[in-house]
Amino acid sequence: MRFPEFLRTTVLISAAAATALAVVTLAGANGSDDDLVLELAVGWWVIAGLIGLWLGRRASTNPPIASLLASARTQATLPDLNPARTVLNRLWPLLFSTLRAGALAFTLPQVPAVATGFALIWALAWRRQSSAVTAIEERDGARFYIERTSPVRPIRLVRTPGFRTNLFELNGHSTRGRVRPPA
Repeated sequence: MRFPEFLRTTVLISAAAATALAVVTLAGANGSDDDLVLELAVGWWVIAGLIGLWLGRRASTNPPIASLLASARTQATLPDLNPARTVLNRLWPLLFSTLRAGALAFTLPQVPAVATGFALIWALAWRRQSSAVTAIEERDGARFYIERTSPVRPIRLVRTPGFRTNLFELNGHSTRGRVRPPA
């Protein structure tokens, strides 16, 4: 699976987890008639949204992603591509924590309320990373793929040849190969 696609998928799944947890929080708090939980939950979600927006404000890659891209090993062939296995292999902690927090919604609605905020922060903080990685791929003429590893080991990337964009040359901004008029 290409790394930018994985980043987009991670953001969408995190947002879906936040939405599902918010729904079960509202249902659990409504079932217990506890208005204080709802007020605190909504306040936490607003704060979490602001934190996520602030953390994700930059259009450049985060330092962990930049070091991951820099440590990618070069390979001439494509790695084994299985997007479903890659997503499940890398995002199992998010799935596990979402299911675990959601299961507690009707006994302790505070737990999914807090988990909603963290999923919201994660989704908003990483929302621009796929675009930044795609820009690096286009600049360098490479593609980054996720290497198959154990679910408990750190993620590793493989760098393969790709297509380099020549937008400056196409728009006439390149100085290479241009004939200068006589003085």
